[in-house]
Amino acid sequence: MKNTSHIKFTIAFTDPDFDFEDRDKEVQNLLHRAKDLEVIKAGRVPDPNPPEGAKAMGGFLAGVFAMEVLGIHLKEILDYLRDTLSNKAIELEVEADGRKLKVKAADQAQLEIAIQAAEKFIKSKPMES
Repeated sequence: MKNTSHIKFTIAFTDPDFDFEDRDKEVQNLLHRAKDLEVIKAGRVPDPNPPEGAKAMGGFLAGVFAMEVLGIHLKEILDYLRDTLSNKAIELEVEADGRKLKVKAADQAQLEIAIQAAEKFIKSKPMES
């Protein structure tokens, strides 16, 4: 049976040497590359608490990207993340079946561990209460 559950990925660029423009460029790159994927939706993450007087269109979190996909596309999405996020300092949050996992990575080895943890998390079944 195919996995048709929705999975949400949120990626935050956390490199302390990145300014707002650098983080925005990384998000733009993800947006551009996500067009070729089977995603339900992808985009910037709105700021839940925009500063007073902020423009309506500018109310996004700097360097934060989110996408929602169907579980049947998991391998494709994880391969995409491996290729796109290689050697970048990130925080990856995965939400599946009402559960959340948050992992960090700052290099290729940590990214691989984070992606493996995300895959294991997604494939595991939630505990029944």
